Amino acid sequence: MYFRDTLQSAFRGVSVNALRSLLTMLGIIIGVGSVVLMSAVGASMQRVILGQISSLGAKSMVIFPGQQQGGPNSVTTGHDSLTFDDIDRLKLLQTITTVAPIVFVQGRTSYGSQDASPRVLGVPPEFFLNQKIFPQEGRLLDAGDQEGARFAAVIAPDARDKLFGSVDPLGKRIKIGENHYTIVGVTKAIGSQFFQNVDDRVYVPLSVARTVTGQKYANYVTMQATGSFELALDDVTFLLRHLHGIKNPGNDPKKDDFVVRSSAQANQILSGVSLGLTLFITTIAAISLLVGGIGIMNIMLVSVTERTREIGLRKAAGAKRRDILLQFLLESVLLTLLGGCIGLVLGIALAFVAAAIVTKLLSTYVFVVSLPATIASLIMAAVTGLVFGVSPARRAAALSPIEALRYE
Repeated sequence: MYFRDTLQSAFRGVSVNALRSLLTMLGIIIGVGSVVLMSAVGASMQRVILGQISSLGAKSMVIFPGQQQGGPNSVTTGHDSLTFDDIDRLKLLQTITTVAPIVFVQGRTSYGSQDASPRVLGVPPEFFLNQKIFPQEGRLLDAGDQEGARFAAVIAPDARDKLFGSVDPLGKRIKIGENHYTIVGVTKAIGSQFFQNVDDRVYVPLSVARTVTGQKYANYVTMQATGSFELALDDVTFLLRHLHGIKNPGNDPKKDDFVVRSSAQANQILSGVSLGLTLFITTIAAISLLVGGIGIMNIMLVSVTERTREIGLRKAAGAKRRDILLQFLLESVLLTLLGGCIGLVLGIALAFVAAAIVTKLLSTYVFVVSLPATIASLIMAAVTGLVFGVSPARRAAALSPIEALRYE
C-alpha cells in the first residue's frame, strides 16, 4: 500500500464521524489555544515593559524614600529621608551623574475655565536628560529658569490637550494652586514609563517648587550611572547609610530608609517573570495535551474495535502489518494536528480581541504572537497524537485477518 493511499484512508477514517472527531480534539484545541493565548499576552506585556525600560536607558537609576518603591503617586514611610543636603553629597560621587531631585507641587491646575489634574513636578534641567524627554514645541526648562526661580512651565501633550485643546499654549499662563506659570514648551509624546503616564504632567523649575511648597526633601531622585550600575549602587547605598546613621552590616535593604531602583534591575525581574510564565504555560500545555491524548487513545481503541472487519478485509487484500499500523498512527496524528490548528486560530483570535480591549486602557500595548510558542504547541500536539496513537495502532496491526473477518 502506497503512503498516499494510507494517508487518504486516514483522512476518511477521521472524517467519517466528524462530530466525534471534533469532540475528541476538544482537549487538544483547549490546550493549544490556551498556550497560544497566554504566550501572546505574555509576549505583548513583555514588549510593553521592555519598551518602557529601554526608554530610560540601561544606566538609569531612581532613589525612592522609605521602604516601598511607590513612584510619584504613592505614600511611603520615611518620606523626608532624601534631604537636599543628601542630594548635594550624592552629586559629589564619581560613579553617578546628572542627579535630578523631584518635588511634587499640589494644587488645582487651570487655564481660564478649563481644569485638569496633571501631575505637577518641580524638576531641574537634568531631569529631562535622565528621563529622555525632548521638546515638541518651544523649549524645556533650562539653568536660567532654575537659577532665576522663574515661574515658567513645560507641559506634556495630554495635559495640553485637556487645558488648551487646539489653542497654541506657548506664552499662555496657567494657574497651579495660587501661582501663575508661563508655558515655555510642550514635550514630545512618550506614553508610559513604568506604567506612569508621562504625557499627563506639568514641569516647573525645582527652585520654584521648593519655594511654593517649603519642602526640605525630595519626593524621589533620578540619576545616571557613569559606568557599572553595581558600583554606582554600592556607592549610593553606602553614602546614604552613612548620612542617615544606618548600621546595616548584613546589607539588608529592609533596614534602609530608601530604595534604589534601576532599569537593569527591572530587566532582571522581567526575565524572572518571563521564565515563570514559560514554566506555567508549559505546565498547562502538558496537562491539557495529556487529557487530550488520553481521549484520542480511547477513541482510537473504539475505532479499532468498530473497524475490525475493515482491517481484516485490508489484510486479506494484501495490506501489510506496517500499513495498518501507519494508517491508524496517521489518523491519531491528524486528529491532534487538526485540533492544534483549530486551537491555534482560536488562541490568536482571542489574543487579538484581548489586545483590542487592553489598547483602550493601555495605549502602549501591542498585539504580539509568540512564534516559538506557536510552533512548539503544534509540534507537541503532533507528538501527543503519535505517542497516544501507538497502542491502538499496534492493536489494529496485530489483528489476525481470519479472526478479523469473523468479527461481528
